[in-house]
Amino acid sequence: MNRYIIEFGIGMDFHGQNVSKAAAKAAKNAISSSCLCGLSEVLGMEELSQVKVKVTIAVPRPEEVNHQQVADCFPIGSVEVQAVNGGLHFPGLCLPQFGDRDDSIEVAVAAVEVVIPERNAVPE
Repeated sequence: MNRYIIEFGIGMDFHGQNVSKAAAKAAKNAISSSCLCGLSEVLGMEELSQVKVKVTIAVPRPEEVNHQQVADCFPIGSVEVQAVNGGLHFPGLCLPQFGDRDDSIEVAVAAVEVVIPERNAVPE
């Protein structure tokens, strides 16, 4: 397997202190400025289900990340999600009517790798 693209994204949950919501936003942010046209136009891949998407999510409480919620952000390939300690827990505004438990903003950082089978790699 060879990495074809690496993208980074950031996502926040301003109210509700939900690291999964922040993680999904970070994943969507990472892929929102990417077009994988090279998979078909350069590599000749017709079936994009062959790709593997590796997602590393850094959040303050990685044990709370719903991996499936993050994986559901990706429309192609098999998706592997790993949550690690990181991100940011930053003071904001507590509005109980918005579902807040405290005044924190949860910030997630996503690193997304698209990996392709070696047989599809560009020849040297």
